[in-house]
Parts: sequence; C-alpha cells; structure tokens
Amino acid sequence: MATDERVVGFFAGIADLDATNPADHVLEDGVRLASGARLEQFARAGSGDAFCFVGEGGEERPVVYVSLDGEAGPLAVGLPELVRLCLVAPWWRDAPGRTARELQAVAGEYRQDVPDLDRRRDLAARALGLDPAGLPSEAAALARLAELSRGPVAAACLVVGYEGDPLDPLFGAAPDQP
Repeated sequence: MATDERVVGFFAGIADLDATNPADHVLEDGVRLASGARLEQFARAGSGDAFCFVGEGGEERPVVYVSLDGEAGPLAVGLPELVRLCLVAPWWRDAPGRTARELQAVAGEYRQDVPDLDRRRDLAARALGLDPAGLPSEAAALARLAELSRGPVAAACLVVGYEGDPLDPLFGAAPDQP
C-alpha cells in the first residue's frame, strides 16, 4: 500500500524510528529499568538505539529511548504522543542543551536536508488519520520532552546499565523557550 510506505518511509527515513522488525535488535545485556518493571523494545534507530515501552500493557505505556551512548529517558506517554513528537520534531535528538535560537537553526538545517519535510509529514499524518493542523508545535513538543524528563514519569522510567548505574538522562535541562 502506498500510504503504508509513506508512513514507514517517514518514520524510518526521516524520524529515524524503524518499527518494521524490532526482533532483530535487542537491548544490551543488563540494560533494564531501576524499578524492575518490564522494558520492551518495539523499534530502533539507525544507530541501534532503542525505543522501548515501559511496564505492562499496550500502546498507552510510557516510551523510553535508550541510546548506545549511555543515555536514556522518557519521550512520550503512549505511542500516539511519540508519533506526534516524531512528526513535528523528527530532529528531537539534537535538542538537549540548546537555546531556542539554536533549536531553530537545527530545524532549519533539517529542512535543508529534507526540503519536502512538511509535505512528507503531512502525508504521513493523514495516512495515520491525523489532521496536520492539529499537531502540536515544535516548541510544545520539546517542552513536553523537558517536562517528562523531570517529573514522575522520569522517575518511573529510570534506566540502569549492566553494572546497575543509572544511564545519563537524555534531557537534563529544559530547552529555552522562544
């Protein structure tokens, strides 16, 4: 189906979130949640980093990103929120520690690399039954990342490595707001 190919193409190629065959990629031995709750990988980035659900249940569970560089943190509460983040700010990995002006530059560079980003985003959103006009702004999506990194979701999603030490947080400080 052409629509499915557009969605898969956007998420795998632009947002670097590939859920086509997560069984091929497993978390490094010993990487787990500090709470002992289940950490279930469902997608990967091209680098091998993992997108994981936390705990038991379905797509409503918190989503954690586990980097091979020793960083981890919550991205969303539920798959729909993750989808919206990836649609509006597929470059979210470049957000930590940047000012509003720097974030605008990152978004601009991303758009230069993918000149039809907005069109492809809108096609993917519509294929998923989402109205592109109803998507959050980039600033709102990034503010939500910062909120998740500091609150009770972050505490419930604390990832530890094989030696039992917590991985570094993805987002330590909130990005400056425009």
